[in-house]
Amino acid sequence: MPFLPQPIRGFWVTFITMFKPTVTEQYPEDRDKYPVEQRFHGRHQLNRWADGLEKCVGCELCAWACPADAIFVEGADNTDTERFSPGERYGRVYQINYLRCIFCGLCIEACPTRALTMTNSYELADDSRADLIYEKQDLLAPLLPGMLAPPHPMVPGTTEQDYYANRINGAVPEQEGEPAR
Repeated sequence: MPFLPQPIRGFWVTFITMFKPTVTEQYPEDRDKYPVEQRFHGRHQLNRWADGLEKCVGCELCAWACPADAIFVEGADNTDTERFSPGERYGRVYQINYLRCIFCGLCIEACPTRALTMTNSYELADDSRADLIYEKQDLLAPLLPGMLAPPHPMVPGTTEQDYYANRINGAVPEQEGEPAR
């Protein structure tokens, strides 16, 4: 090819690939799910205590630490009749905008109660922008066996310091009309 002019030689690769068959991979149907590394930063999760109360105390430190301004938290006060977390406050509104999130993990480091962690779930693509703003119910960890959905009182005989020191046994408090477990 040294006899061809320079612009024509540049198109040679394009000309050759024009006649090769194209391969389109239909994701996710034709693709295997590969395991990710242990420290991979994926979708966020709001954790719960062993009895089902939420760990988030609505302090908004995660929102302040987020460099992309992707987190919105609105705290509210717990009452004796409606208790969502063991502290004085809980996160009434919790939103993460995955269109802005850069998965840096600074929100995880800022959380004083370890309420917010990151999972290994990496499939966050969607065809609607509104579906990529995750609400509190989308982020909360599922209830495990023995947990009770909040609001409910703290485990009898414990204080909020027992929760923060992780000294609760997961015994679910009695609800009206339910036998003790």
